[in-house]
Amino acid sequence: MGAGHAHTLYRAGSSPVHTLPPHCKIAAVFCFVLVVVATPREALWAFGLYAVLLAVVAATARIPAGFLLKRLLIEIPFVAFAVLMPFVAEGARVEVLGLSLSQSGLWGAWNILAKGTLGVAASVILASTTELRALLLGLQRLRMPPLLVQIASFMIRYGDVITDEMRRMRIARRSRGFEARGVRQWGVLAKSAGALFIRSYERGERVHLAMLSRGYTGTMPVIDEATASRAQWTYAAALPLTALAVCLTGWMLT
Repeated sequence: MGAGHAHTLYRAGSSPVHTLPPHCKIAAVFCFVLVVVATPREALWAFGLYAVLLAVVAATARIPAGFLLKRLLIEIPFVAFAVLMPFVAEGARVEVLGLSLSQSGLWGAWNILAKGTLGVAASVILASTTELRALLLGLQRLRMPPLLVQIASFMIRYGDVITDEMRRMRIARRSRGFEARGVRQWGVLAKSAGALFIRSYERGERVHLAMLSRGYTGTMPVIDEATASRAQWTYAAALPLTALAVCLTGWMLT
C-alpha cells in the first residue's frame, strides 16, 4: 500500500473534507448509513433532511452536483427492482394514475429508493474525497482484519493490471484485422480470455515470489500511520450525530 493509486471516483482537492483522516470519514459514513437505515420509512421529512446534510458536505468538499449525480447511476438496478415492487407485492391496493398498486409495495419501494440513494450518495462523497490508498490505510487504522485489507489492496491493483492487459490484447487483435462481428468470432474471444487468465496467474506467481524474496511474511508494513486529533473526530462526527438527532425525532413523531 505504499504506492499511490488514483481512481475515477476521486476528485482531488484541499477542502476540509479532503484533509480529514480517512478512518474518520469511513467511520462517519458508516454511522450515517446505519442511522439512515434505522429511520422509519414514514418519516418522509427526515430523508429530505438527510439529503440536505449530504448536499452541505458535498458543497464543503466542492463536489459539483453533476459529478455526484452521474455516479449515482450505479444504483439503477436497485431502482428497477423498487419500481416493480408496487406491482408484485401483496396486500391492500390503491389506485395511482389508473393503476392498481400495492400499498405495502409502495412503501417498500420508497424505503429502498430513499435509503439506498442516501447510502450510495454518502459512499460516492467518501470515494470522491479519499484516495484508494488512504481508504485502505483508514480500514487498517479501524482494525479491519489485515487479511481483508490485503485482499482489497491486491484486488485494486490487479484490477488495473488485468484491464491494461485486456487493452493490449484488444489492440493486438485489431492490428491483425480482427473484428468481433458475430458468433464465428467467439472462438477467438474465448482463446483471448484463456490467455488473459494464464497471463494473470503467471504474473501473480511472479509478484508473490518477488514479495517473498523481499521478506514478506503475511503482513504488509505500515508506511504511513494515519492519526486523527480530537477536533478532527468531532468534525467528522457532525454528520452522523446530526442524522441521529433527525432519526430520533422521526421515531418520536411517528
